[in-house]
Amino acid sequence: MFKQKVALLYPFVAIVLWAGNVIVSRLSAHTIGPQAITFYRLLVAVLLMSPFVARGAWRNRRAIWPHLGPLAILGFLAMCLFQSLSYLAAETTTATNMAVFTALTPLLTVALSAALLGEPPTLGMICGAPLSFAGLVYLVSGGDLWSVLQNGVHAGDALMLLAAIVYALYGVLLKRWNLPITGWQSTYMQALCALAVMFPAFLATPAPLRQVNAETLPLIVYAGALASVVLPFLWIRGVAQLGPNRCAIFMNLLPVLTAVAAIVMLGEPVRPFHVIGGGLALLGVAIAQALPRPLTRARHA
Repeated sequence: MFKQKVALLYPFVAIVLWAGNVIVSRLSAHTIGPQAITFYRLLVAVLLMSPFVARGAWRNRRAIWPHLGPLAILGFLAMCLFQSLSYLAAETTTATNMAVFTALTPLLTVALSAALLGEPPTLGMICGAPLSFAGLVYLVSGGDLWSVLQNGVHAGDALMLLAAIVYALYGVLLKRWNLPITGWQSTYMQALCALAVMFPAFLATPAPLRQVNAETLPLIVYAGALASVVLPFLWIRGVAQLGPNRCAIFMNLLPVLTAVAAIVMLGEPVRPFHVIGGGLALLGVAIAQALPRPLTRARHA
C-alpha cells in the first residue's frame, strides 16, 4: 500500500513539470523563436541521454535500423510538430487555455483510434466528446458564444487544438506500430531524428530569435532537461507501476496546476469562462476515462 502511494508521485510530479513546461512556453513567446527553442531542447535532451542510452542503442542497432522510418515519424510528430505548434500558440493564447487543450489528448486518442485503427468507439467517448466540445467552445469564446461566430477563435487556440490532435496521433501510431525497442532507446532515437529534422528550421530562424542569453538559457534548460528527460522518466515509471489508465487521470490536473502557476508567475487572471469552459472540457475527458467499454459491447450487454 505504501509503495502504491509513493508510486502516485511519479505521474503527479510529471504533471507538475508539464505545467511548468506550459509556463516556459508562454515565457518563451516573443523571446526566442519556436523552431529555435524546439531545436535547443532536443539538443539538450540528446546530450543528457547519450551517456546512458547511446551505447545500448548502438549495440541494438540491428533491431533499431528496420524501424528507423517509424521512429522518425514519431519523433517528428511529438518532438518537432507538437512542440513547435505549442510554442507558436503561446504567442496568442493563455497558459490555462494551452493546458486545457493538452489535457484533451486522452479523449482525442480514443477518437483517432476509432477513426484510424477501426477500434469501436467507447461509451465514454460518445458521452464525453460533446461535453468537451461544448466546454472548448465556451472557453475559446471567452463566455461569449456570439463572438466565435463573428470573429472566429484566436490563432493560438486553433494551434493548440491542432497540437493536441498531433500528440494524440503520436499516441495512436505508437500503439499501432508497437516497436520492439526499449522505451529509452525509442525516445533517444526519436529525439535524434527530430533533431536532424529541426536543424534546417533552426538555421532558417533569424539570428535575434535564436540567441542563447540570460533570458533564454533557463527556458532552454528547463525544456530540454526537466520536460524532455526527467518528465518522461517519471511518466514511464508511473505507467510501469500504476498502469496507463490510472496515469492518464492525472492529465486532468494539468489545467489546474497550470492556472495556479500562471496566476503566480505570469499574472494571468482566471475568469469564470476558464472555470466553466475548462471544467466542462475536463468533465468530458473524465467521462471518457471512466467509461472505457466499447460501444458495440455495451449495446449487446
